Amino acid sequence: MRKKLLIALIAVAVVLVAVVGGTALYARYENGKAPEALGLSTATSTPRPTADGAGDADGADGADGAGTAAGDLSGAWTVGDGSQAGYRVDEVLNNQDVTVVGRTDDVDGTVTIAGTDLTAAAVTVSMTTVATDNSGRDGQFLDILHTADFPTSTFTLTSPVDIGAITAGVASVQATGDLTIAGVTAAVTVDLEAQTTATGVEVSGSIPVSFSDYGIEAPDLGFVKVEDAGTVEMLLQLTK
Repeated sequence: MRKKLLIALIAVAVVLVAVVGGTALYARYENGKAPEALGLSTATSTPRPTADGAGDADGADGADGAGTAAGDLSGAWTVGDGSQAGYRVDEVLNNQDVTVVGRTDDVDGTVTIAGTDLTAAAVTVSMTTVATDNSGRDGQFLDILHTADFPTSTFTLTSPVDIGAITAGVASVQATGDLTIAGVTAAVTVDLEAQTTATGVEVSGSIPVSFSDYGIEAPDLGFVKVEDAGTVEMLLQLTK
């Protein structure tokens, strides 16, 4: 009897080790696949062509990031091709964190710059096209965000931001605005980086969010649950 009990205990221990070890391997594999956070395409900015079609003589190759005059930035800009947005959250599986990243390039909007101030910005993201590497997860995403009723999310700038540093390289600033998800709007702070490129302006940003702030209950299936806190990421390619 004692021998059978010992064998049973050993069998249970082996199963537990296999489950925990397998979960750890799965988490490591999935985390290795997760895309890096959206960010600027280069470390330094590239001067935009001047009115005569020539770039800055010292920075034509973008190496020093100089040569963009403040007046070149002023005006209305459009969110164009190459823009992306999405989310980054952690799923917890048997106490192992698995990073999940969803992305879409279905992004549009407008931005206004006056002098060196970002004075207005309105960005709209299609939530129905946000996708991960798992269609089942994506279907659940559509359900919990009520995309049948609220197919888009929006960010609207609420206070001007000085981006004067962009004339000399990369500008790193914080901006405040309203983020609307699933029909609920909350005030947020977004960390922005911006730089000029040969064809316009590139802006990346990240916004820490909590599902509960938007009346959304993070999925919890017992063996796997989604953390309430996550990050909204965006990379905007602006053109005039």
